[in-house]
Amino acid sequence: MMARGLPDPKEVEELLLGGELRYTRVDAVRLSGVSREFTGRLWRAFGYPSMPDDAVAYTEGDVAALCRIRRLMEEGVLDEDGVIRLIRAFGQTMTRLAEWQVNLMREMVAPGPAETPSAEAVGTIMEIADKHIGEFEPLVVHAWRRQLAAAGTRAVAAATTREDGEPAGRPMTTVGFADMVSFTQVSRELEEIELARVVEWFEETAADIIAACGGRLVKTLGDEVLFSTESPTVGAEIALTIAAAIQDETEVPDVRVGVAHGPVLPLMGDVFGTTVNLAARLTSLARPGSVVIDGELAARLEKEPAYSIHRIVRRPVQGLGIVQPFVLRRAPRPQDGPPGDGGR
Repeated sequence: MMARGLPDPKEVEELLLGGELRYTRVDAVRLSGVSREFTGRLWRAFGYPSMPDDAVAYTEGDVAALCRIRRLMEEGVLDEDGVIRLIRAFGQTMTRLAEWQVNLMREMVAPGPAETPSAEAVGTIMEIADKHIGEFEPLVVHAWRRQLAAAGTRAVAAATTREDGEPAGRPMTTVGFADMVSFTQVSRELEEIELARVVEWFEETAADIIAACGGRLVKTLGDEVLFSTESPTVGAEIALTIAAAIQDETEVPDVRVGVAHGPVLPLMGDVFGTTVNLAARLTSLARPGSVVIDGELAARLEKEPAYSIHRIVRRPVQGLGIVQPFVLRRAPRPQDGPPGDGGR
């Protein structure tokens, strides 16, 4: 039985789906021409729950999506495995986006510590969705096209660099981790809502800096962000700017930043490889508020007048043996004194 004042779940689903639930899975298979087995793989990749064959759970939009996918395969744009990988990327990305949007709307219409929204708050959210969802949808597509253009430009730049003499193989990339100091202790001292706000501020600040400098936010891990860029100087700017911005905020713990330059394996929006592991390990060598880099990045920045690079003691790091770290700072102005050791 529905709680008093709450909308019917089917009405909510149809409103947000943009169409009436009118087809079963059998209908969707028949109308789209896609096999039953493959539709099952698609729904799982999208992140949709499995539904009985006779459940009326699909809209005209679902059938249209299946038809588009069938045409892409018929025209040789993607094979079945390529489709599944693409759909899984869409599904995982949109799952997080949808939860983020709903939580944001809930906080806007009913600010406060309550974890469960009231019937009035739900009604307000649905009213906003009914009136404005048509305006939100193009923004999602616009953001996707912007990010697609940026990714395409990076791919062209990497190909151009290779044509100019860079050896073939994995792309040379600067990757960095910014890690909040003593996060476990902070999480014990703050209320959940206060901790969530600290994490949100940290992620928003880091994301804005990464975007403004021209890098890419690869992912956030609560108390940690991972960024990447093809340019060593952009990587240096991101690292130093994040460290300074967080240090200036008294209510948020300082961060330690580790950055490395080398070959990486890009996969499903993430990056993997020894270079990424090294950047992660370098964060543990940095003092709060400082940036520690590897030897390859230090060599790339050596002739940049904007930076000051200082060798510190070689250290063992887990899984990588002995490494030679360097502390990265902005070059001091004439009136500034000599910098100290930023490593541990």
